[in-house]
Amino acid sequence: MHDYTIDEAAERTGLSKHTLRYYEREGLLPPIAKASSGHRRYTDDDIGWVKFLQLLRATGMPIREAKEFVTLTWAGDHTIPQRVEVLTGYRAALVERMARDVEHLEALNRKIGFYGDVLSAKDATPEDVTGERAAVG
Repeated sequence: MHDYTIDEAAERTGLSKHTLRYYEREGLLPPIAKASSGHRRYTDDDIGWVKFLQLLRATGMPIREAKEFVTLTWAGDHTIPQRVEVLTGYRAALVERMARDVEHLEALNRKIGFYGDVLSAKDATPEDVTGERAAVG
């Protein structure tokens, strides 16, 4: 098992040191061990917790609800049904959001295609439009 400084933990998670301290202060992380110097030392398990919190936040879960989820997790396996219910709700919302994003992407693609057609027509020659060469004469 590795120990990581707060700088290394920040690098591994992509979060700032401030955010890591905030998560710890808010009770979103288990107590972080300290070296004899008093500096935080993160373990692989701590990094895993942080990454899971990032996943929860990316689903749109507010900090308050993430704290409730963490509390359920630390309460033991008897809370697994509640945790599944919470995660299932966020998964459903994420699937719905993804479907809307696909619709938005399709609309953007149609608009980009339309503008591309307009630009192509603007640069078109009579031959491009009729398929015949213009008579020279």
